[in-house]
Amino acid sequence: MRKSRFTESQIVAAIKQHESGRKADDICREYGISKNTFYLWRKKYSGMDSLQLKRLKELEEENRKLKQMFADVSLDNKMLKDVLSKKW
Repeated sequence: MRKSRFTESQIVAAIKQHESGRKADDICREYGISKNTFYLWRKKYSGMDSLQLKRLKELEEENRKLKQMFADVSLDNKMLKDVLSKKW
């Protein structure tokens, strides 16, 4: 996945500007983004403050680690089953 050139705090600031009454067209022009990108940001980050954003990032990282752990254990389990199923 491509890394955004905007930080989460910049994204939240853009959304807060929109919530305070600024037009989405003006914000998109200022940041150099498409309307589609802006509305995706708004869908993901709307209503968040910095603490909630930090917690979201922590949970996403924890989720990534748990998925990796599950994949490793599943692979080990499959290898053990394969070894046990062979007839010597």
